[in-house]
Amino acid sequence: MEFDDLYQEIILDHYKHPRNFDQPCPRCTAVEADNPVCGDHVELHVMVNPEGKVEQVSFKGSGCAISMASASMMTEVVKGRSVTEAEKIIQDVLAVMRGEKEPDVLDAYGDLTALRGVSQYPVRIKCATLAWHAMEDALKQAEQKRS
Repeated sequence: MEFDDLYQEIILDHYKHPRNFDQPCPRCTAVEADNPVCGDHVELHVMVNPEGKVEQVSFKGSGCAISMASASMMTEVVKGRSVTEAEKIIQDVLAVMRGEKEPDVLDAYGDLTALRGVSQYPVRIKCATLAWHAMEDALKQAEQKRS
C-alpha cells in the first residue's frame, strides 16, 4: 500500500465514521462556519474547563469528505489538550495549508498526517481548514467566558 492510498483511507474512515459527531452540550461554546464555494457547513461545540483544557469538543455538519474528515480529526487531536497546545496545533495545520510549513509537521499529530497532500490542491484548502478556523473562534469565545 502506498502512502497516498493510506492517507485516502484515513480521510474516508473519518468521513464515513466521524469522531465526536453530533454530540452538542448545552454548556458548550457553539460556533458555525460555512464554505459557500462547495457547500461545507460545520457547527462546532467546545467546552474549556477551569484549568484551561479542552474538556469537550464535538461537531455536526455536512460537506465534502475532506471537510468532514478534517473536522473529525481535529476533534480528536485537540480534546484533552490545553488551549495553548490546541492553538499551536491549529497554527501548524493552517501554516501547512498555506505552504508556510513543511507538511511533515502534521506527522506529530496522528491521523492529521493524512491532510499533508491537501495543500497541493488549492481549491480543497478551504474545505480542510473550515473546522480549524471555527475552532480558533470557539477557543477565543470559550476563553472569554472563562475570564
